[in-house]
Amino acid sequence: MDRPPITVDPAIMLGKPVITGTRITVESLLERLAAGETVEQILAAHPRLDAEAIRAALAYAAESMKATTVHAIDDTTDR
Repeated sequence: MDRPPITVDPAIMLGKPVITGTRITVESLLERLAAGETVEQILAAHPRLDAEAIRAALAYAAESMKATTVHAIDDTTDR
């Protein structure tokens, strides 16, 4: 691939990660997949995408999670 599959640019979608050359955010793809849409349904709705772009979005999200610190929430405290 000649260019990175994911672009982060403050001038595009307020800096959210997008599929390069589109305004389709990684976030929106993840939400659609989480809602139960299939890759085929997403591709049908967005002809400019291909399966590689969706894999790149998933890889980007996975890589981003590596940099995230998770803190347990103590649900046993008095409210």
